[in-house]
Amino acid sequence: MLDAHRVEAVCGLLVEGALLAQMVAEELDVEFYFAEQFIRAAANDLYPVGYRIPAALRDRIRGKRTAVVDDVINAGSAVRGAVEDLEACGAQLVAIGSLLVLGLHARAFAASKRVPLETLAHLEKNDLWEPSSCPLCASGVPLEGMRDPAR
Repeated sequence: MLDAHRVEAVCGLLVEGALLAQMVAEELDVEFYFAEQFIRAAANDLYPVGYRIPAALRDRIRGKRTAVVDDVINAGSAVRGAVEDLEACGAQLVAIGSLLVLGLHARAFAASKRVPLETLAHLEKNDLWEPSSCPLCASGVPLEGMRDPAR
């Protein structure tokens, strides 16, 4: 799917889909890059982690037709962070790829960037809430110790 977009480089998220991205880059016979995590200086509670291309790779990716690949995209904050930094490096985003996409956030983000979202599977139903509107948070249910009611 990604080969149709004339990709020159594939970028993966180091603590997430980087190994998948590296395999995709190898299959496409293109360069591989990665975005590493860091804690934002002015971190907000919802997205405290940012992503950036290491200093040694930033100049090399400039101008390259790049696909961002992750294993699973849910809220999309990791992909957004990588795309933001790739744009700062001067890379040209041409596609976003994933094995699985949960919910509609990734599709909306890809559309906002005017690039295709290539995925093997997509599950549209995936409720995400900010803490201020989360029904479990409002009822005081702690995240730790939650049990699956089906068990």
